[in-house]
Amino acid sequence: MFTKGFVVIALVLAGAAQASAPSAWKDYDQRLTRACIAASGLKDAKPVGGPIRYDDRVPVTALVLAGRYPQKHMNNRPGRELGVWDRKAGKAYVSEADQLLPAR
Repeated sequence: MFTKGFVVIALVLAGAAQASAPSAWKDYDQRLTRACIAASGLKDAKPVGGPIRYDDRVPVTALVLAGRYPQKHMNNRPGRELGVWDRKAGKAYVSEADQLLPAR
């Protein structure tokens, strides 16, 4: 009887250990947001929506950023970038994504 109970408790604890705590996800989201904003060329860049998580077959998380172009010739126009956080390398990459803005 004791052995069965111990096995059940061990299995439950093992399953719980594999799940990520909400605080771990929050820390991860803050780290990727900071990295994407730092890699961005936009002024006052901020996330638009939440992170787009891919599974481990594609170990990246994407984040859309909105801000303003700082270059003088861009006249402070709004812009968007797609930030991609490489989970394995721990590095953010960004690319212009103005096509995400509505057409005028």
